[in-house]
Amino acid sequence: MSKLEQLIAELCPDGVEFTTLGDIGDVCMCKRIFKEQTEAVGDVPFYKIGTFGKKPDAFITKALFDEYKEKYSFPKAGDILISASGTIGRTVIYNGEPAYFQDSNIVWIDNDESKLLNSFLYYLYALHPWAVSTGGTIARLYNDNIRKTIIPLPPLPVQQEIVRILDNFTELTAELTAELTAELTARRKQYEYYRDLLLTFGDEVEWRMLGEVATNLDFKRKPVTKGKRKAGEYPYYGASGIVDYVDDYIFDGDYLLVSEDGANLVARVTPIAFSASGKIWVNNHAHVLEFKTYTDRKFIEYYLNMIDLSRFISAAAQPKLTQDNLNKIPVPAPSIEEKERIVAILDRFDALCNDLTSGLPAEIEARQKQYEYYRDKLLSFREVSA
Repeated sequence: MSKLEQLIAELCPDGVEFTTLGDIGDVCMCKRIFKEQTEAVGDVPFYKIGTFGKKPDAFITKALFDEYKEKYSFPKAGDILISASGTIGRTVIYNGEPAYFQDSNIVWIDNDESKLLNSFLYYLYALHPWAVSTGGTIARLYNDNIRKTIIPLPPLPVQQEIVRILDNFTELTAELTAELTAELTARRKQYEYYRDLLLTFGDEVEWRMLGEVATNLDFKRKPVTKGKRKAGEYPYYGASGIVDYVDDYIFDGDYLLVSEDGANLVARVTPIAFSASGKIWVNNHAHVLEFKTYTDRKFIEYYLNMIDLSRFISAAAQPKLTQDNLNKIPVPAPSIEEKERIVAILDRFDALCNDLTSGLPAEIEARQKQYEYYRDKLLSFREVSA
């Protein structure tokens, strides 16, 4: 029997008390500070909802910080800070260092630690999220909703042991995830190296225009505004991938979709060419190309995602790759055997680096799910009978 099982058997064998957070603590927030009181550079970080838990972009003077800390409510080291607007639900344990937090948008729980440990509440939040109000123009986590949140209240020794276990598990998971992420980064660099090497050609191969090797099906596309879409099972594609699911489809097969417009054409944060298969709907923000074979399609997909396309993209405020310019992109046309060899190699790299069902991304996801599973098990209690 583990130490936690022993504690539960000894201290709460029949279950634990459940209570509202407002019965053992209160929701607090800092005195309001106005924009004109902040500075781009200063002594004390001023955190807003957009920078909460990240790097601050505004500051206040130490004199103002000391004045407000002396006069008004202020969190103490260890208190749980919660984002109540914008990035709703983001939680941070306050480390006690000088910092100021945006009023009403970042709140904290001033709880009785003789009943509820801050560290236990931090983990408990993940399993018992606050009720969010969406009645207004902006979703908000109101203080009263936080106070009404029902939580389990096991004895302190049980809370302490659960926190110890989760702290250790969190540290181990973070270490494993960091190792896997470093491995993934290295593999992606290796993938890019071999992709560039394999897809760099000169005069040794024939070159053709993309419009000569692919059938363009843009004329079949049908954009549907969000308000007129009916929810369903079929993917609805836009410039960067799936943006919705609808109740009908206009394509059925294997296609290569290429971004037609949007900032990503220049930024290339995500692939601008991506395969889509089965019954799908495509709006007018992605070109639809059809190829004779899987090898032809994947070869062009890898190639388009590697090369610089800036000379084919309009320089207007909204970057655009027209169908005419798309068709004019020169692409290499090696033998089918060579294309099959290249695609086979890159498919293996792609699965290792990007496939969420296998490879390193799947392993990272599995570690996180394992952590969440055990966390949820540890924080689930049977309520004691009245």
